[in-house]
Amino acid sequence: MRILISAKILVLTVGLLFPLTAASFIDGVYRSPEQKPVDSQLKVQVGDVSPDFTLPCICGEDITLSQYRGRKNVMLSFVPAAWTPVCSDQWPGYNIVEDYFARHDAIILGISVDSVPTLYSWMQAMGGLWFPVLSDFWPHGEVAEKFGVLRTDGTAERAVVLIDKQGVIRFVHVEDINVRPRLELLINALEDLPG
Repeated sequence: MRILISAKILVLTVGLLFPLTAASFIDGVYRSPEQKPVDSQLKVQVGDVSPDFTLPCICGEDITLSQYRGRKNVMLSFVPAAWTPVCSDQWPGYNIVEDYFARHDAIILGISVDSVPTLYSWMQAMGGLWFPVLSDFWPHGEVAEKFGVLRTDGTAERAVVLIDKQGVIRFVHVEDINVRPRLELLINALEDLPG
């Protein structure tokens, strides 16, 4: 199992060094300047029952976190903004570990403060993702604020929150906004979930 995951991480690394993304997509990505690494204060911690929320999905439905209670482990992946370089690497990178999430009975909910139309266009340009992408646009950043990952400029941190089937937070990580979280970090957190 670990050999397979290591191979996938290697593929991801190579993919990042030699991106397969179309040149037209790369040209359309906004090159944001270096930002303050972390600009918020967490309001949740490991062991807390996760705050519940409902957000619109680009799939056309509203998704409520608690609908997965008793059925799936959930990894919330907050990203700062659509059409930016690191975010455009991070979420497509999760496509190569879809089967790994399936084996751990886990799903990702991608969350950004961008609007649904913006997120939809971005996803189409990236070729699609296997997990739901949710808009925390209005009330602006309300869910990010609940978790304490809303930055002072109105974007979200680059943060991951892993919630087990009972709704309890098992892992929280706020990454430097300028850096993509290491995939190994997320895989280790999945493996540490209660059986």
